[in-house]
Amino acid sequence: MSSSFTVASFGGLPEGLRPDGGAARFTVLPVPYDLTVSYVSGARGGPRAILEASAHMELYDEELRFEPIEAGIRTLPFLEPTAAGPEAMAGRVEEAVSEIVEGGSIPVVLGGEHSITVGLVRALFKAHGSLSVLQLDAHADMRDRFEESPYSHACVARRISEICPIVQVGVRSLSAEEAAFLDERAAAGDGSVRTFYAAGMRGGVPVDEIVSALSEKVCVTVDLDCLDPSIMPATGTPEPGGLGWHDVLGLLRAVASHRKVVGMDVVELSPLPGNVAPDFTAARLVYKMMGYAAMTEK
Repeated sequence: MSSSFTVASFGGLPEGLRPDGGAARFTVLPVPYDLTVSYVSGARGGPRAILEASAHMELYDEELRFEPIEAGIRTLPFLEPTAAGPEAMAGRVEEAVSEIVEGGSIPVVLGGEHSITVGLVRALFKAHGSLSVLQLDAHADMRDRFEESPYSHACVARRISEICPIVQVGVRSLSAEEAAFLDERAAAGDGSVRTFYAAGMRGGVPVDEIVSALSEKVCVTVDLDCLDPSIMPATGTPEPGGLGWHDVLGLLRAVASHRKVVGMDVVELSPLPGNVAPDFTAARLVYKMMGYAAMTEK
């Protein structure tokens, strides 16, 4: 169910069609939801801020040497939140993403809090049958329940691990419960969960090892707190010691080069009044992710 409220489409595109008149390769779904945010609220404002900032980007990508908008980017109206709880909201996201996939487009979900990713992953897994998830995040998000909910944003990776394999990158904050669970999964050696901690990447991101841990088809979920707060202060739960801009871009480009990205999201932007830099950074990251996915078709 979509609300009637919308803002400027991604990149300020009026139609979202390809220059040749073909269908859009990417469909942007804004999801302004933050019911379970546990520290600083405001992620519901993330989608609007990203869309507004995107209208001020240069659309030519100097790294890729083309304009990713050539692939076509369509923007849907905001997905209407539900007060029935995060599980119900995940179901609403799943339904909307399924429609996007059935239409032959790659879903690009803008959050909102991280709990919405469960719906994205469910829809993609049903559509593709085989899937793994690349999670860039400061937090493990592997709690079985948090604040009495198994669908809190602090539980999203745990729920995803029950659907398909997940590879986590940049983790630097977790509970004793989560550490025990991750140790258990590592000992099992079944590849259902792989975690690359930020502390182990001081010499650089092990790109080849991360890519090798992913299946052929990948969903990429980026919690913006994976980035260091010096780059991305506008998140509900910032953690020091995060990834750098080019660390993240290098990994995302490698994944798109060697795997097939079938869906993506960028979540947990909590806009800071008077500081648009994080909004612009998030918009650029979304555009780069679409560009990397589109470059395989060039």
